[in-house]
Amino acid sequence: MAGSETNLQDVTSIDQRLAGLMFPIGFLYIWLIRPVARTVYLALYLPVGIIRIYESILENLPWAVGTLVTNPTGLFSPVFLKRVRKFKTLRRGYLSFLILSIGYGTSFLSELLVNDRALVVHYEGETYFPAFADKKYRNKDFGITKGSFRLTDFRELKTQIDEENAEKREANGGKPAPGENYVILPPYPYGPNENLLGLLEGNPPHSPSRHHWLGTDDRGRDVFARLVYGFRISVSFGLLVTLFSYFIGIIMGGCLGYYGGRVDMLGLRLVEIWSAIPFLYAVMILAAILIPSFGLLALILSIFGWMGITYYVRGEFLREKSRDYVAAATSIGLSDGTIIFKHILPNSLTPVISFAPFAILTNIISLVSLDFLGFGLPPPTPSWGELLGQGLSNLDKPWLVFSPMTALFITLLLISFIGEATREAFDPKVYSRLR
Repeated sequence: MAGSETNLQDVTSIDQRLAGLMFPIGFLYIWLIRPVARTVYLALYLPVGIIRIYESILENLPWAVGTLVTNPTGLFSPVFLKRVRKFKTLRRGYLSFLILSIGYGTSFLSELLVNDRALVVHYEGETYFPAFADKKYRNKDFGITKGSFRLTDFRELKTQIDEENAEKREANGGKPAPGENYVILPPYPYGPNENLLGLLEGNPPHSPSRHHWLGTDDRGRDVFARLVYGFRISVSFGLLVTLFSYFIGIIMGGCLGYYGGRVDMLGLRLVEIWSAIPFLYAVMILAAILIPSFGLLALILSIFGWMGITYYVRGEFLREKSRDYVAAATSIGLSDGTIIFKHILPNSLTPVISFAPFAILTNIISLVSLDFLGFGLPPPTPSWGELLGQGLSNLDKPWLVFSPMTALFITLLLISFIGEATREAFDPKVYSRLR
């Protein structure tokens, strides 16, 4: 009788494990083997499976958010926090992290630092903030009769107002005259998409000068301004794709490693099939059908970039699920979602943290490559890959090649140093005795 009860409990446990991933298993089985039943499956099992995963995430979301707000370190184990302290002692990696973080944070102030629109314009008692407004200001708004409907060149407006103020001060005995107008420009008063053909002599590209530090491209746009905005776009793209792809990979790898058995076997076959799809051809086909955008490219790369981390997370879960704390959590009746996301996952972050910098690096290179090949972001979006393409077409203009190459080299070098330090700090062999 005891043996029968044990067998019955084993069968029940297996059923409970399979129930959490019923819809992906059913999808793979029915879609490949029984095409006739696809409609029935989509109508019955797919919504149920999506709801189960959604409920599992929502079940642990309040705990994660609350812990992140009240006690951020509570999300991580003591060993993880000790590895973070170890990372801070690695000077080269930690310094690279600070430099890259400060640079990336500063890039969100680009509209205040590198912009062709004035920060503040005070004219005839009225104060305007063009850099923060969506309105397109025209010359007639500031009393300029010549080309009254032309978009305002704020550099030209500042020159004109400064001349008027100088005349007023001269008439006032060299003292500031009441009611003076003024214009405050960004430190670098040129925009990434501003066409300078009418302001510079000769045909573009123009060589670097005192006003244009890295010259202009073949369309008369300032290269330095496009590099600054391109840096923000590239790093944001790498972070976003890494976040989305790791989110998918962690969930998939965690489920495969935790449930094991047939779930693991069928799930791995699904991962292998998906990995066999040629990424570049898929992007080319989608780019020909759809208009490429930042969100679309991030979605495509996320869909094709989650498989790598899945294997590592799966291995961590296969190891961690045999620990005593998992058995204790199971014995007190905690749900699978709570055990996976609240207990095992915080102890399985070593490969996630270690490979994240290199994943960001790879995604940045992917975006630059797609832009270079013409399948990336639509023009006139500032892009390092687009500048490299211009450099290839203008080999006699070396600044078009060296400027984006230098920016890309420095960025990737900093990320590589961060990844090297992270891997050294999170080496499981060093702290395996503490687990």
